[in-house]
Amino acid sequence: MLSVSNLSVQFGKRVLFDEVNTAFTQGNCYGIIGANGAGKSTFLKILAGIMEPTSGHVHLEPGKRMSVLEQNHYAYDEFTVLEAVIMGNKPLYKIKKEIDALYADYTDENAEKIGELQVQFEEMNGWNADSDAAAMLSNLGIKEDLHYTSMADLDTKQRVRVLIAQCLFGNPDVLIMDEPTNDLDYETISWLETFLANYDNTVIVVSHDRHFLDAVCTHISDIDFSKINHYSGNYTFWYESSQLAARQRAQQNKKAEEKKKELQEFIARFSANVAKSKQATSRKKMIEKLNIEDIKPSSRRYPAIIFERDREAGDQILNVEGLSATSTEGDILFKGIDINLAKGDKVVIFSKDSRATTAFYQIVNNRQKPDAGKFAWGITTTQSYLPADNSEYFQNDLTLVDWLRQWATTEEEREEVFIRGFLGKMIFSGEEALKKSNVLSGGEKVRCMLSKMMMTRANVVMLDEPTNHLDLESITAFNNSLKKFKGTVLFTTHDHEFAQTVGNRVIELTPNGVIDRYASFDEYMRDPKIKELRDKMYAVNA
Repeated sequence: MLSVSNLSVQFGKRVLFDEVNTAFTQGNCYGIIGANGAGKSTFLKILAGIMEPTSGHVHLEPGKRMSVLEQNHYAYDEFTVLEAVIMGNKPLYKIKKEIDALYADYTDENAEKIGELQVQFEEMNGWNADSDAAAMLSNLGIKEDLHYTSMADLDTKQRVRVLIAQCLFGNPDVLIMDEPTNDLDYETISWLETFLANYDNTVIVVSHDRHFLDAVCTHISDIDFSKINHYSGNYTFWYESSQLAARQRAQQNKKAEEKKKELQEFIARFSANVAKSKQATSRKKMIEKLNIEDIKPSSRRYPAIIFERDREAGDQILNVEGLSATSTEGDILFKGIDINLAKGDKVVIFSKDSRATTAFYQIVNNRQKPDAGKFAWGITTTQSYLPADNSEYFQNDLTLVDWLRQWATTEEEREEVFIRGFLGKMIFSGEEALKKSNVLSGGEKVRCMLSKMMMTRANVVMLDEPTNHLDLESITAFNNSLKKFKGTVLFTTHDHEFAQTVGNRVIELTPNGVIDRYASFDEYMRDPKIKELRDKMYAVNA
């Protein structure tokens, strides 16, 4: 279907890919993974023909059509929403425009040409194009009254959904998507997961959303050491199997027969779990052909994120009474919020409006005044907060050692060896620890903030979109650390796996009160009674 031959990419002295040879076959979904800077997005651009490799070439089987998720959200501002979607099938759209142009200047001479084009148009199911595009838009949450609106009049989240519809339109043979879940809500991501899990053609996707990768991928394509290797299974299988292989490699005294048996048992256990999932009913029987040779250790470096507490908190954690807040534009973000947190709660703070969750964190951290209500922290609690926007912490040109030293409280903590220990856990070792804090990437800033939080040893941790900018390795390590943390956690995230595996309680902030349930995130979102209640709580303000 799609193959890559002798592909190399080099920028100056830096080699991203070195003589890569690989193929992507029909019926499979490949999740491209790799450390930050490994070249994931570059590789997709080369596959799509947007960027030329240094050497080598990409070959798409003749007669097959490739569709690429558009990254420029403003590329179609001069078109209507429906037309932008149909443009996703370029051959179909070209014929449609030719027919329209010939009809606009109709003569007896071009009547025959119109007839020929209409036959081609019918063979491509062109007469159903408008209705098919409209159905896809509706599935992605773009209501019918917006279908003939100009793309320029849509907000960012709506544009993203239209561009996804454009990419999917017309059943392309090869589908290439770079971070398709960005700016999508839970319901839309769920629809996209189901659509792709049952898609019959080739899908190649880059995503930091592990739940999404697990739901749609038949293979993980790992970029490492300038090469690309395909592994059967989804992300969770790749991660757990690579960790198992790494442990086995370290076990020098373990017999080969014992290692083989352990690997076989792991495959059998994972296959049984997959058989119980909804994906077992789709085309993606991803573990059917697994063998031991597919399992190899990864060279990935995972940060050591370890949250510890100076002291255990008492029973009273946080009491909130009648809390209300509005946006600077005057929109009601939430009102009448009553909450009482208990020790050990790990709470997903949730809202359809991300401004509401951010305002909540800002208020309970005394960074913003509420419109009404009050809150009180338990006297035995200590809090640590990771805001969604951390830019205020990185306005100076301190080295990372001096930057982290700002939050030291004892002489021991001020020692460079002590500080380098925390930075080393976040993969800032050697010269990396002397980088200037005002030149860091988004992911590096978050890792610095995590170093700061670890050093404070608080018993209450608050996190507003903590996985933004992090790579899969950091997200996975972060996720695992919070599952083990004995304190209280309040967090907001678009990472489904993070929410599902860490949280034991969901608190949803709405313009008309709070919904508060002890449940996993999936249980909360799938409960029909809660869904009905949520619709009412938001509809009143619509």
